[in-house]
Amino acid sequence: MIDFKENKRISVAPMIDWTTADFRYFARLFNPDIHLYTEMISTSAILKGDADYILRHDDIEHPIVLQLGGSDPSEMARCVQIADDMGYDEFNVNVGCPSDRVQHNKIGACLMAEPSLVADMVRAMKDATSKPITVKHRIGIDTFDSYEFMRDFVEQVMNAGCRHFIVHARIAWLNGLSPKENREIPPLRYDDVYRLKADFPELFIEINGGINDIDAIKTHLNHVDGVMIGRAFYHNPMLMGECNTLFGRAIPTRGQVLDALCPYLERRAGEGANLATLARHYLGLFQGLSGARKWRQELSGKRTLSIDNIRRAADEVLIMNDQK
Repeated sequence: MIDFKENKRISVAPMIDWTTADFRYFARLFNPDIHLYTEMISTSAILKGDADYILRHDDIEHPIVLQLGGSDPSEMARCVQIADDMGYDEFNVNVGCPSDRVQHNKIGACLMAEPSLVADMVRAMKDATSKPITVKHRIGIDTFDSYEFMRDFVEQVMNAGCRHFIVHARIAWLNGLSPKENREIPPLRYDDVYRLKADFPELFIEINGGINDIDAIKTHLNHVDGVMIGRAFYHNPMLMGECNTLFGRAIPTRGQVLDALCPYLERRAGEGANLATLARHYLGLFQGLSGARKWRQELSGKRTLSIDNIRRAADEVLIMNDQK
């Protein structure tokens, strides 16, 4: 059995509008060990907005990583100090998002062209906390798509003190492709990530991109130190449950997850949250089972939902699949 706590790890990728506090709580119920990431949060949102609200999280979410979007070393450091005081476990620099909006603010994948700036951010962030600073990046951008380009980027940032890199195994086209297309059209080059680990064995290298099942996770872990998954975990959260087998744990049942989720939903409803809005994060609970479509229909497009509504819809699916 691989010692995940020391040598390997599984992470839920940062996804804007998806990896909110309400989803992260749900995700933790499937697996106590996977690392959870916030959405990408810009430095300006934290420094000019309601940081307490933006950075809120539940104790159950640990280990939790804050992904920051920014390009000013001093601002990145200030945000780390604020979030460190709020108990975050790690801090990650977004050098992977290809959208036009973040490029305009000099955030995301465009920063791969400026490794010295990313290195300066890492240094400033490390000075602000004793907790780990990590970088998530692509294998290249536009015509800068050689392995050597990525290797040189990693080497410069490594020399600033970063020891953990999460690599999305596609290049990013900064012009001409939408963020969605950038997740699908550039071909996956897993071998480049494997080669990076071979060239820098002292670094913790985590792979991301196009990984959808437990067998693929196991294959990648033969070559790198960690696997990060986004949409596959979101749309089929039981895959997070299946990852318990990698830690030598039992897979929770969907009924157990639901039983643990309901008290949280009651608390959130008491805080004034609309359960119909929160429910979008839980549509994948019964993915792959008979009745999954009906479950999604029962939770979608409603103006309001109650705990009883959610329970009733779930019980129908559980009974249909002999899991009640």
